[in-house]
Formats: sequence, C-alpha cells, structure tokens
Amino acid sequence: MRFMNLGAQDARLIIAASEQDSNLYYATRFLAPDAFIFLQDHRGSLLLMSDLELDRAKAQATVDEVLSYSVYEAKAKADTGGAPTLIQTLSMLLRERQITRLLVPADFPLSSADGLRQAGFQLEAQPNPYFPARLIKRQEEIDAITAAQQATETAVDEAVRLITASRIKDDLLYAPANGAGPGNGNKQDTPLTSERIKQIINLKLMELGYVAQHTIVACGQQACDPHNEGSGPLRANQPIIMDVFPRSSSTRYFADMTRTIVKGRASDGQKRLYDLVRQAQELAIGQIRSGADGQAIHEAIMAIFDKAGCRTGLIDGRMQGFFHGTGHGVGLDIHEAPRISRSGSRLETGHVVTVEPGLYYPEIGAVRLEDMVVVTENGCINLTRYPKVLEV
Repeated sequence: MRFMNLGAQDARLIIAASEQDSNLYYATRFLAPDAFIFLQDHRGSLLLMSDLELDRAKAQATVDEVLSYSVYEAKAKADTGGAPTLIQTLSMLLRERQITRLLVPADFPLSSADGLRQAGFQLEAQPNPYFPARLIKRQEEIDAITAAQQATETAVDEAVRLITASRIKDDLLYAPANGAGPGNGNKQDTPLTSERIKQIINLKLMELGYVAQHTIVACGQQACDPHNEGSGPLRANQPIIMDVFPRSSSTRYFADMTRTIVKGRASDGQKRLYDLVRQAQELAIGQIRSGADGQAIHEAIMAIFDKAGCRTGLIDGRMQGFFHGTGHGVGLDIHEAPRISRSGSRLETGHVVTVEPGLYYPEIGAVRLEDMVVVTENGCINLTRYPKVLEV
C-alpha cells in the first residue's frame, strides 16, 4: 500500500513536532515545538493546528490549507458527548475527507497507530525516506548546505589558528596570552583544552547563525573512539581530530567536516596513516557519480587499507582500523540516506554525501578526513574548501 499517487481514500499522515521531525519540516517548512497534524491526500496538503499556532501556520506553512483543531474538536465532542481525544478529533477530519487508509512514517507513535486502527483506519509504515524527494537536493537546498559548510570552515579556521599559535611546554599546548578566542582575560599563557577549542568553534558558529552540538575535538587516545567528543588538555605531537557539524538556525540544513591536525611533529606512523586516509578519500571522491554503488566505493577504501596492512577489527579488546562507514547523506538531518558503507546505496544526481574515511590505532594515533560533495551525472562537486594539512 506504499502509494505514491494518492487514491481517493489514501492519505499521508504525520503527527509530530517539526522542531524534532525533519520529515514534517520538509513537508511544511513550518517550525513548531509542539506536535501538530499534517495530512496529504489527493486534494492537497493541510495542517490541523491549535489556536495558538493557527495564524502563524497560515502565514508561514507551505501547505494548501490550515484548519483549526478546536473546530474539529468541537465536532468530535458533539459526536462523542465528552472531551474528545486527539484520535477522535483527527478521525472526524479523516471521515469528513473520506480517508480510510493512511501511510505513516516508520517512527509514527505506537499509541496513535493503535488508536487509529481501533477507529477503523488502515495504516502502513513507510520506511525511510518517508519523502523520497528529500534525497535529491534542489538548488536552494544545496545553497543552504554550502552556506553551512562555509560557516563551518570559518569557525574551524579560527580554532586552527589558535592551535597553530600555541606554544608547547611539557608536551601540553598553551594558548598565547594575546591569543584568539573567548575567556582569555589574563596575561599568562593558559593550557589549551578540548573544551576551549569547542567553545571557540561553537561561539563563532552561533555568531554566524548556526547551532553546533556534540562538536568533536579529540586528542590522542580519545580520538581513537570516533564519536568521543574529547575533553581535557590538548597535547603536542598527537593527532587532534575536529569534527564539526552545525545546523543553520534559519534554513535548518546541516554541514559536516572533519580535519586532523598535529601541533608539533607527527610521527612517521601518524604521517603514514594520514597519507593513507587522504589517498582513500581522494579515491572515493573520484568514484562518486550518478549510478555509483556506495557499497563498492566503501569496499575500494577497505582494499586500500588492507593492502597497506592496516588491519580492521577487534584488537586487544578494542576496535581498531577502519570500522565505520565511508559516508552518509546530509540535509535536514546530519545523518540521512544515502549511505556509502558496507550496506551502501546507489548514488543519484542531487545527493549530498560526506566522504570520511579514517584509521584508528591507539599505539599510533587516529586520523579522519571528511569532505562533503554533491553527486552529479559525471562526478561530484566538492563543497569543502578547507585545506588538509597535518602539521601546524
């Protein structure tokens, strides 16, 4: 029943808060913190809104019609004789529009699904993507992602400049007394920490109109866990992984970029890892085009690492090597389809994907490089312009 062309009795239904639900925001371009009802049938799309949000939804939402929840609540009350539930109120609207079958997202609330089925409606869950069109980015979406990427690079550059200007003492990094960044009001050099670098990045992004959460600035052993956000002092001669993925406060689109740097001298082993990761990334970017197989691209990267003797797996009780996907889609969610991975997807023109191979060995260090590209008919356009330099 996964109807693409809606029949007279079919409808798409979402009940969610668009601040958390990207499918709902995509369908309506209306941002609200509380749950509301979206319905799309053969006649068009509509919202059923509370009186609090009714006028704002009429002015801002990109739907054909905005209806008052309280009006249908009153109809349901007259029908039931008591205070109606959300399902009873929604059922009144569905029956009025002669809807009997509903296509809902895979994460549709179970209690709502049970209630609608008990009320006599047929439901089917649509696997992601709920709106397949989300995967193919329109030019205005690519422009929004590009702007987010440019802001990311500006923020990362401010952090890298401070790390570059830091001095080394007892293997720790110290910010210069007149160094860039917030919170440096004394005249003494201060230890440079993961927290401070994240603060510099996040505050710069906020100034530019972006919100960054879970920014990664991980040094040394911490960087060998790809999602360790990092904490404590930054050390000289050890890789520092910075992974930054902010969301625009206005467009809601994300960007995603990772760079690995060493303040001081990288070891021969670290340089070798860096060169291999960069080689693998360049290979992957060169293979991306419409029709390319994300699984095959990932396997080509694994082959480079395997040939170089970079073993992947559980070693001494810890995952080491290259044990995550090569890339993922970016848009209204930071991780969305398609995937470049062991279970990769077929790439199409208009997909926006990351390319982020990495190698992680606690005895040597960790390296990850991440660019973001737009898939085209004959290749891809790299939206990432920030340089790749290991030693700073």
